[in-house]
Amino acid sequence: MNERVILLVEDNPDDEALTVRALKKNNILNEVAVVRDGVEALDYLFGEGRHAGRDKSVVPQVVLLDLKLPKLDGLGVLRRLRADPRTKLLPVVLLTSSNEEQDLATGYGLGANSYVRKPVDFDQFKDAIRQLSLYWLVLNEPPPRRN
Repeated sequence: MNERVILLVEDNPDDEALTVRALKKNNILNEVAVVRDGVEALDYLFGEGRHAGRDKSVVPQVVLLDLKLPKLDGLGVLRRLRADPRTKLLPVVLLTSSNEEQDLATGYGLGANSYVRKPVDFDQFKDAIRQLSLYWLVLNEPPPRRN
C-alpha cells in the first residue's frame, strides 16, 4: 500500500472529479482518500466514526481542504487539527474558490501551510495541482511522525 496518501476534503462532486482527474493527468499515483464534509475529515484523521479501525499510522502526506463544507467548515477543521498534537504539524493546503481576504487571513492565522484559489480553467487547475503535488509530495520534507 502506498503510504503517501493525499486526503481530499471536498463536498462538491465536480471539484472532486476535477482534482482527481488533474492528479491523474499529472501522473500522481498516490492514493487519494476523499471525504465530503468537515466532520468526516476529522473522523478519517483520528480514526473515529465510520473511519474507526482505519490504520492511523498511515498519515496523509498532505490534506487538500476546501473551506465551504457541510457540518463543519474548513476553518473549523483546521482549528481542530492544529489544536491536537497528533495533527498539529500535518501539512494542510486550503484549496478553495473563496476570494475572501478574511478567509485567507484566518486560514493562515489558524496554521494553514498554503492557500490556493481553484482556477476556473481546467488547464490552469491541472497546472496548479501539478505544482502542489510536486512540492508537497516530492520536494517538501515532512515533519517527523509522532506516535
